[in-house]
Amino acid sequence: VPLKFIGVAEKMDGLEAFDADRMATRILGMGDILALVEQAQQNVDVAKAEKLASKISKGGFDLGDFRDQLVQMQQMGGMASLMDKLPSHMAQAASKTNLSAADKQTKRMRGIIDSMTPKERAKPELLKATRKRRIAAGAGVEVQEVNRLLAQFEQMQTMMKQFKGGKMARTMASMAAKGAAKGIGGLFKK
Repeated sequence: VPLKFIGVAEKMDGLEAFDADRMATRILGMGDILALVEQAQQNVDVAKAEKLASKISKGGFDLGDFRDQLVQMQQMGGMASLMDKLPSHMAQAASKTNLSAADKQTKRMRGIIDSMTPKERAKPELLKATRKRRIAAGAGVEVQEVNRLLAQFEQMQTMMKQFKGGKMARTMASMAAKGAAKGIGGLFKK
C-alpha cells in the first residue's frame, strides 16, 4: 500500500500529503522550502499583508501590526514548525534557542498586547508606569516583561522605519557598491 499522507505534528492539521522527494530533502538536511511556502500561502492573508506593506512603506508600524505578525507565526505552527522546514545550516543557527520557550514567549507577548487598549497599541508612547502595571496585571506578567516587549517593539519599529521610502534598498545598494555584500553585489545597480 503506497503512502499517501504523513503526520508531522500531533494534531490533525499536522497531516501532509506524502512526497518522497520532499521527504528526502528534509532527511538530508536540505529543508522543505516548498512546504514552508505552501504553509505561508494557507495561513497568510494576502490583503492584510499588502495593507501592512503599504503602512510600513509610509513609516507606520504599531503594536497592533506587531501582534498580527505574532498571530500569523503561531498560525503557521510556531517556531519549531518553521525551523523544521528550513535547511539544516539555517536551522542550526536557531537551534541554540529553546523553541518551545520561544513559542511560550510569543504567546505571552500576544497576551501583553491584548491587554492594551486600541489607543495604547497605536501609540505606545502613552504607556507610563500606571498603564504598564494595569497591562501587566491583565496579562498575568511582571511589569519588566511589558518593558521588555516595548523594547523589542522599538527595535522592530526602528528596523521597519528603514523600509520607509525605499531607504532599505538604497542602504543595501550602497553596501553592495562598497563590496560589503559580495554575494549579492550584482543585484543592486545604481
